[in-house]
Amino acid sequence: MSPAVSRRPVLALAAICLAALMFGLEISSVPVVLPVLKARLGAGFQDLQWIMNAYTIACTTVLMVTGTLADRYGRRRVFMLSVLAFGVASLLCGLAPCTPVLIGARFLQGMAGGAMFICSIATLSHEFPEGRVRGRAFAVWGVVAGIGLGFGPVVGSTIAALLSWHWVFLVHAPLALLGLAWIRAGIAESRDPQAGQQRLDLAGLVTLTLAVLGFTSLITQGDSLGWSGPIALGLGALSAVSLVAFVVVERRHPHPMFDFSVFRIRDFSGAILGCVGMNCSYWPFMIYLPLYFSAGLDYDTATAGLALLVYTVPFLVMPPIAQWLLLRYQARFVIPAGLFLIGLGFVLMKLGSGIVHTVGGWAVLPGALTAGVGLGLTTTPATNMTTGSVPARRAGMASGMDVSARLITLALNIAVMGAVLVTGTAAALRAKLGPAPEQGLLRAVAEQLAGGDVPGAQQALAALGQREGAALLLQEAVAQGFGWVMLYAALGAWLSAALSLMVFGGPRVKAARSVSSGVAGRR
Repeated sequence: MSPAVSRRPVLALAAICLAALMFGLEISSVPVVLPVLKARLGAGFQDLQWIMNAYTIACTTVLMVTGTLADRYGRRRVFMLSVLAFGVASLLCGLAPCTPVLIGARFLQGMAGGAMFICSIATLSHEFPEGRVRGRAFAVWGVVAGIGLGFGPVVGSTIAALLSWHWVFLVHAPLALLGLAWIRAGIAESRDPQAGQQRLDLAGLVTLTLAVLGFTSLITQGDSLGWSGPIALGLGALSAVSLVAFVVVERRHPHPMFDFSVFRIRDFSGAILGCVGMNCSYWPFMIYLPLYFSAGLDYDTATAGLALLVYTVPFLVMPPIAQWLLLRYQARFVIPAGLFLIGLGFVLMKLGSGIVHTVGGWAVLPGALTAGVGLGLTTTPATNMTTGSVPARRAGMASGMDVSARLITLALNIAVMGAVLVTGTAAALRAKLGPAPEQGLLRAVAEQLAGGDVPGAQQALAALGQREGAALLLQEAVAQGFGWVMLYAALGAWLSAALSLMVFGGPRVKAARSVSSGVAGRR
């Protein structure tokens, strides 16, 4: 690897953190404007899911190839190109006149955002390779990335209220220009001298993309297609074949973008499980949480914003504490413990959601706080371990695998949680309304609720003859549907915690100190 070091470390860290901030804002600020998009652009429930998933799925299509390109042509150069592309794609999103154009622009924005984020992690690992400086840099990065993800709902709702939904996207254009200036001034060029001898793994890229797109499409549209219908079965078969083909291609390619051999490193595998656990519980639930507060607990915008802070602020203050714990108790304890706390938080939220109509909405807040603390204990150590537990020359590949695991899991679980929410809400409506309404009508009402269209759901109930107490009935149905989602998230976090503990376990250990000193060894 090139020995180049940062010309201005403060500007370098600022540029890296700004990229993480923009990337996170575009994940967490958009959900709060989905009801506005539904009203202004006529988007349906599945359209709203694709507005979210187009971004996360597109990220996975470029992550691995971006790491290879950055290693080959220069991390600084590819970083600058990706930030520029993100700014342009954000303009396209903000100027989109209709839902299909917005979904397409979101896909382009996701590709640029994924490239930008992967470059930022690889650059962070290279610019700050050793000792306490590395630990402090990762802690600062964790806090700023957390601000983007955690305060996104508040930022998005504020921008939409003061300006319009367009500016939730447009605001990234000037931020991208600022990021380009900081990258140019603060980051020195670096590359992997051996990367030029490698050919791009295009077959792996295509098969992975087909698998993720196929499974996500099946989850989001399987009910409308008919799970036993020929289209759904064909889509499932295509997804499964693509996934198998991806594994075969990667094992045979001389320079795979997804090097399965690194899974022999226990620290890397355990950290990846930490990434998966966070993104099958905490982060996809963030997409639906504003809806829970508004439709399930009947909070107004200001109260919902404050309640969201209980879920997110603990994550923002935990990275320095997590880094301190990592140095003393090692990742094999910290990451599973963090995942366990996330699961515990969702169990507490599930219990609290059952009594909110008796004691008030505050009953879910202790669980939200606990989940946020657990996330803060998990995220920075997991990121630090994935790049620090492999040889330094493979930092781009490792960070690509890290973010791929996160975003693939996030995209799939946004779809799964949406399906669980609709199914749970429809079941609650069935229990309250009896067998008279057709199942398709109840599911349509549940989809309206899951998409944030509470007035439309009330009109649908009125058409079914349910006028008395419709608002309270819908509120209770949404709350029960979210109870199913909370249980799903808790199980996902606890299963990941158990698997991570098993993988980390063993007689060897110097994980945390190896990371903090920049030593990368295979175990």
